[in-house]
Amino acid sequence: MAKVVTLGEIMLRLSPEANDRFIQTDTFRIIPGGGEANVSVSLANYGHETYFVTELPKHEIGQIAVNALRRYGVHTDFIVRGGDRVGLYYAETGASMRPSKVIYDRAHSAIAEAEPSDFDFDKIMEGAQWFHWTGITPAISDKAAKLTQLACEAAKRHGVMVSVDLNFRKKLWTSEKAISVMRPLMKYVDVCIGNEEDAQLCLGFKPDADVEAGKTEAKGYYHIFEGMMKEFGFKYVVSTLRESISASHNGWKALIYDGKEFYESKHYDIMPIIDRVGGGDSFAGGLIHGLLTKPNPHDALEFAVAASALKHTIPGDFNLVSAEEVESLAGGNASGRVQR
Repeated sequence: MAKVVTLGEIMLRLSPEANDRFIQTDTFRIIPGGGEANVSVSLANYGHETYFVTELPKHEIGQIAVNALRRYGVHTDFIVRGGDRVGLYYAETGASMRPSKVIYDRAHSAIAEAEPSDFDFDKIMEGAQWFHWTGITPAISDKAAKLTQLACEAAKRHGVMVSVDLNFRKKLWTSEKAISVMRPLMKYVDVCIGNEEDAQLCLGFKPDADVEAGKTEAKGYYHIFEGMMKEFGFKYVVSTLRESISASHNGWKALIYDGKEFYESKHYDIMPIIDRVGGGDSFAGGLIHGLLTKPNPHDALEFAVAASALKHTIPGDFNLVSAEEVESLAGGNASGRVQR
């Protein structure tokens, strides 16, 4: 299996029990997670040698995050210990017509204030086959954006495949700032993942899709994929196509373009959703595994979509499934019958 490196922020998620609202709860569950960390856990579960790169405080709260990664087989050798705080976010799980809600408390976290001199990216990328990052990391701070650039440059020096999940977060930065930072970083990227909103707000491309009305026809993405491929020279452009019927019920499929052919995955009807946080990350992890191990992008996409569909049934940020479980679903075994 491959050595895969991810760079980003792992946070502690604080959530009320079940579907309680913030204002009615008196307890919060602590759930470690974060975009790139979630991808690392997925890939470790599939048998890859994964390394998560970040900075975390030396105190016990920082150790909670480190321990969570180690528990699922992610290597923490390149985690720098320093800084004052671990980023937090509060997540309220919605139901039916009531949407889920996220409140961030991550300003001045350790990775947001990390110095480039804290990391030896040439050493980190040595022997790696894949490097993954998301648009969340450069949105955290200007210093984190610089770290992302340095990591991408090192990855290219070492011949490492680079993927990005655009992941626009309006609570972290504006579209104007995102475009100014993200577009220059695209020259390092081989595989670009993003939905219709991400493509518009991070890169300035707008597809013919109305996600609010639940209209996510794949054909609406054809011209934007072609435009992104032409402008940035990606090897693959990929998008998930989520139909938000309600907070508890989503349609789920994806589309991949390799510069010659568009391929649309099978459709999954996910209901009830147990936890959709990390759904996109589980897709990215499945796609990376698929592109590393499958004979063609079609099979890679089907693995990714099945992996993400399963994640919606699992509480927490991490997608705690094996490759065999994903293959079973991708092969059509969706009955949910007890396995004895």
